[in-house]
Amino acid sequence: MPATPAWPPKSAPRLFVPGPLSEGAAVALDGGQSHYLGKVMRVATGDAVILCDDATGEWYARVAQSGKRDVVLSVETLLRPRESVPDFWLCPALLKKDRFDLVLEKATELGVCEVRPVLTRRCVADKLNPERARAIVTEAAEQCARTALPALAEPVKLDALLRDWPEGRALFFADENGGAPAAAAFAAHSGPAALLVGPEGGFDDAERAAIRAHPAARAITLGPRILRGETAAIAATALWMGTRGDWSATG
Repeated sequence: MPATPAWPPKSAPRLFVPGPLSEGAAVALDGGQSHYLGKVMRVATGDAVILCDDATGEWYARVAQSGKRDVVLSVETLLRPRESVPDFWLCPALLKKDRFDLVLEKATELGVCEVRPVLTRRCVADKLNPERARAIVTEAAEQCARTALPALAEPVKLDALLRDWPEGRALFFADENGGAPAAAAFAAHSGPAALLVGPEGGFDDAERAAIRAHPAARAITLGPRILRGETAAIAATALWMGTRGDWSATG
């Protein structure tokens, strides 16, 4: 006897939409999302679409109307509540656009709670397009089936980040000059945490001294090789998720 196919199908389009969603709600989409469903995915009346609102969770919806300029969806069933996100911030120094795009994408896929970009003296870039950044994390969340979007803060200068650092949150500092092995440092800590990673040229001596002097800072090493900024951010985030995050039973 053939197996009953999964419903909704895994191939159903996934979209984040403004919420909160609820059973029986009608969601009208236009612009880019309407074009994606109508022209790219070629949905028709009755087709399944998965919706997330970054508030209540993941919902099954059906296409109620598909026109040339808009698509109307009827929300039917809650599939999953919004995921519980590990309390982990990534504080990466701004990088060149394509490299920072990669950091945003992979931080979302890995499950980061919040991204707080940092401006340092050796940053090549000094601005972040918030609409572009939000589009990148949203698309990444849709692709990897997250039901929560990472918060995305405005870039701040390093001295402001340190000055306003919240009490009780550990600040792991990826220092190319050395520190405690990252895996051991992560495993030994419980509670809110963040990771600070430098730009292409690294932190200068004055910045490094200011970070090390901060009471929340904990210098760590990511191994014997000097890593690119984007590599360090992605690798250390994955390591944290594996030791204290939701990849681990101890998270």
